[in-house]
Amino acid sequence: MTQSNRYPRIASFKSAEAFRDYIQSLSLNLDFDDTIQTGPEAPLAQPLPIDPPAVSTERTTFAHHKGSARTRPDSAFPARIGNRFCILPMEGWDGTSDGKPSELTSRRWQRFGESGAKLIWGGEAVAVRPDGRANPNQLVFLKQNKQALASLRRTLIEEHGRNFGDTSDLLVGLQLTHSGRFCRPRDKKKLEPRILYHHPILDRRFAIPPDYPCLTDSEIFELIDEFVRCARDAYEIGFHFVDIKHCHGYLGHEFLSAVDRAGMFGGSFENRTRFLREIVAGIRANAPGLEIAVRLSAFDSVPFASGKDGTGVPEASCRPYPYAFGADPADPLQLKLDEAGAFLKLLQDLQIRWVCITGGSPYYNPHIQRPALFPPSDGYQPPEDPLAGVARQIEVTRRLKQAFPELVFVGSGYSYLQEWIPNVAQHNIRNGYVDFVGLGRLVLSYPRLVADVLSGSRLQTKSLCRTFSDCTTGPRNGLVSGCFPLDPYYKNHPDGETLRSLKAAKESSPGLAGKKG
Repeated sequence: MTQSNRYPRIASFKSAEAFRDYIQSLSLNLDFDDTIQTGPEAPLAQPLPIDPPAVSTERTTFAHHKGSARTRPDSAFPARIGNRFCILPMEGWDGTSDGKPSELTSRRWQRFGESGAKLIWGGEAVAVRPDGRANPNQLVFLKQNKQALASLRRTLIEEHGRNFGDTSDLLVGLQLTHSGRFCRPRDKKKLEPRILYHHPILDRRFAIPPDYPCLTDSEIFELIDEFVRCARDAYEIGFHFVDIKHCHGYLGHEFLSAVDRAGMFGGSFENRTRFLREIVAGIRANAPGLEIAVRLSAFDSVPFASGKDGTGVPEASCRPYPYAFGADPADPLQLKLDEAGAFLKLLQDLQIRWVCITGGSPYYNPHIQRPALFPPSDGYQPPEDPLAGVARQIEVTRRLKQAFPELVFVGSGYSYLQEWIPNVAQHNIRNGYVDFVGLGRLVLSYPRLVADVLSGSRLQTKSLCRTFSDCTTGPRNGLVSGCFPLDPYYKNHPDGETLRSLKAAKESSPGLAGKKG
């Protein structure tokens, strides 16, 4: 059986009744509204009033956090966010070799501004130092790149103003990251990992030898300083907030699973969250008034690999498995959100109110993190209907929002819903299950979906992301970031032809199928 007929395509559900019946046949907790409201009273069009960030006058005692407080030059914090859509951060593979945006990067940010979404959650994953990049063309927040990043922000805001007039209700942040175990800073095909501990499965999978050095506590404190420096500089050039990334297997996320690490940054929950707490202390000392956000993989699972028929199967060689934050160590395929709850309580204690919920990692269980019908070139066929992955992310977000109603939650995992995005999004916003609906890869092919939904315009179904995963397959093969099947710009780009040739070669070589993800 091929993947194309293993699970029905979303486009095949032509009525609410048919879609609901299928969801019920899977016993999923996933509901939606049959009719989409438009106009100023529509749930998705409702603004969210927000208080300005509290400015702390406290000064930390840590030497590595000393510095004079900076001021924001030109970007007042909005009194409200204009609607309930959010653009999620994505990792670009089209910057310059020295970490600056290229014309392709600027085009993507311009389209983010064109989207109509009033919350921009970073737009881009920006590395805090060159050796922390996930690819050699990822943006890097170096001093010499500061004005180029400022220009990127202006491009987005100006495009939003041209299309929608009012930019006073637009909140724009920047995601700061270090790729940790998955660093590829110099060669697109060569890992140069910076690890916190030796993982019994991932070390083997990614050929990390037993004597490979882990980051020392001293090196971690140096990294903390880099995050603080980048946050201060982001504040100076007008970003409203920074996201301290804790998701998808990257460094911040790996801290949360460092149960076997000795020293100040491993073992206990307090130690495993020290990285975040130290960064927050530094930002509050150096950029008072800058909001802080966290994108969190609130749940995880064991790594999956391709089975005999190409379908993903979980690794079963390590039980108990304590390395999946948000899962049961005794049965890591089951959720256990007690530590995720403790993490959100910590955010409250740190006066961090913005959190974006996601799960898993694209490197070892992509069907959990990014539900898709068609896997990337180095992935596996989904072991469940992708709708189950969507429902899982929505349900986790609902449960956490219910437990922490004071926090502002952004949801993930919506792109796979395609035609039914507005219906599910409206249902979840209307019922208070989430505060903002986040959209990522779909915006590459259809940036104006948000504007069309809010205006009541007919959806451009030929532009909807169908989760072909070429936006992942392309970069995994060293190509630029973009939607090659549906965006004519990328379809006609030289890398588009290269990608089509690569895929054709793989399809004609059965022995390449089932490569581990």
